[in-house]
Amino acid sequence: MTLTLFFLSAALISLSGVMAPGPLTAATVAYGNRNPSAGALVALGHGIAEFPIMAIIALGLGNILKNPGTSILIGLAGGILLIYMGLNMLRSHANKDITHVKEPSRNPVVGGIVLSLGNPYFLVWWATVGAALIATSLKFGILVFFLFAVVHWSMDLFWCYILSFTTFRAGNIWGDKFSRAIIAFCSITLVFFGGMFVYLAFKSIIFNT
Repeated sequence: MTLTLFFLSAALISLSGVMAPGPLTAATVAYGNRNPSAGALVALGHGIAEFPIMAIIALGLGNILKNPGTSILIGLAGGILLIYMGLNMLRSHANKDITHVKEPSRNPVVGGIVLSLGNPYFLVWWATVGAALIATSLKFGILVFFLFAVVHWSMDLFWCYILSFTTFRAGNIWGDKFSRAIIAFCSITLVFFGGMFVYLAFKSIIFNT
């Protein structure tokens, strides 16, 4: 594989990963309801969470992420947190003033960190697909690994910003009803993923899978 082909494939794989529906996507849309640039802040938080994970994998400690105990712990803690965030948004959604609706976290950067580390599939992705990309980058040298990390995060930044900007523009055009629908959708999405993470964690404990 040539260096150009590696970076092209890394960019496309990274973009497909961040575009997959999930808690981070829902949160970015929720933040974008009020701030068109919120996606950049969410991506910053996401990067703060994932750059250390990239370093851990590059140092050969990626097996930690594959440990079943790690996945179960993250699934339970993250799932409960997502359910709490989603229900909190739903409660505030009943407020007649849309400006009082609460996002998953007051600070988009903190939201990006929490929603990334609280998602077990985030760790699974890095333990599998991400680890393979990192291993390939290291074959070209440590500099390419650092460039890969930047390219990967740039795809996160691009998509999150597009999401928040588009949501904000659509809200201005379609008004309050659209904003309320977005908040309701994001709230339900967070509760759904939270419930799924908790269910899968308990399933792993009970059936030892």
